[in-house]
Amino acid sequence: MKEKFIISTIILIIGGFITKLLGLFIKVIMTRVVGIDGISLYMLILPTFSLAMTITQLSLPISISKLVSEDKYNNKNILFSTVPISMIINIIVILVLIFSSKYLAVNLLHDERCIYPIIAISLTLPFISMSSIIRSYFFGKQKMLPHVVSNIIEQIIRMILIIFLIPKLITKNIVSAVCGLILINIISETVSFLVLFLFLPNKLHLTKKDIVPNKKYIKDILNISIPNTSGRIISSIFYFFEPIILMFILTKAGYSQEFISTEYGIIEGYVLPLITLPNFFSIAISNSLLPTISNYHAKGDIASIKRKLKQSIIISGFIGLIVITLLYCFPTFFLKLIYNTTYGKNYLLFLLPVFILYYVQPPLAAILQGMNKSKTLMFNELLGIILKTLTILVLSYFRIGLYGLIIGIMINIIVCTILDFFSIKKSIY
Repeated sequence: MKEKFIISTIILIIGGFITKLLGLFIKVIMTRVVGIDGISLYMLILPTFSLAMTITQLSLPISISKLVSEDKYNNKNILFSTVPISMIINIIVILVLIFSSKYLAVNLLHDERCIYPIIAISLTLPFISMSSIIRSYFFGKQKMLPHVVSNIIEQIIRMILIIFLIPKLITKNIVSAVCGLILINIISETVSFLVLFLFLPNKLHLTKKDIVPNKKYIKDILNISIPNTSGRIISSIFYFFEPIILMFILTKAGYSQEFISTEYGIIEGYVLPLITLPNFFSIAISNSLLPTISNYHAKGDIASIKRKLKQSIIISGFIGLIVITLLYCFPTFFLKLIYNTTYGKNYLLFLLPVFILYYVQPPLAAILQGMNKSKTLMFNELLGIILKTLTILVLSYFRIGLYGLIIGIMINIIVCTILDFFSIKKSIY
């Protein structure tokens, strides 16, 4: 188990580095092709995209990964029991998004240009869901190579399409370009799914028992996914309303919609992606931790869980410290290098001190999930997001621009990380 964990983590770190590097190139290309107007529009509808993905995925990948890792189920039947749930949810969300797109764009986001990007979002959802489901099977088996290879190929396809397709769409208008950025996911996720499919065993034999959905498995899947999804949906709902709240309060405070949209785009499109860019280390550790901790917890091996807790905090914290130091010393250099701009330097320097905790969060969340503490994780995330939203609501009235959002993000990170740590400590000590 120890050897498997180390190998899985190393594979994910290497793959994550390559994927992030490709993602960096994609960011560079995007920001240069669509400009700040395109990035601002994309960031305005991103919370809607995030909420839709959270609902359609219903944390099913986490459920599959956990159940497969316990090695006491018919793994093929777990996958086939998950697909009908996923498809029903996807159809419902697609219809809701299509029929409510005008209302969301005009009445909530206050930008009519968002109508077609929202419709584009709905079309990508089934492809993302299916890719995530099959990927989670390999996570449960602690076979990380298929995930890494599919991710790298997916990013390469996305980059090629952005290079050749988006410049043509931008000549028409910004809306077409943003729709193109979203719809590219259909092709890239399909390619990713096909690559993952190729890694399935060659002599895969399916029986009627394998493909007929199992009621018990569905119940077990939902028992894990619903508590996980509840917290994620609540977080995504608050994230969905974040630009809406900011737009409403800050316009009342006297700021123009253009200023709010631009500054929000800078924070969400430049600052946060830059700080979180090296987070693939923490994600790699957390993805390897979930099946490992699930296995230890099923055996009652508390000593091994304690050891993994210490290791994950030390490694993730050390990585975070290096990243924060570099960005704090050379903020302009990295902004200019990646985005060819210095916009967001002030926000970046303000956020950096607390972001060492951000790098520790994913492993802590994975440990809680592996210990069947999804409800605790949901409560911690809910409290953090409520405090973040209240901070935004209160501070935005003090006419400090979008610093209310920045301070809210900081409070959310501090609260969630501390609560997750003490929740784990209470369970194992």
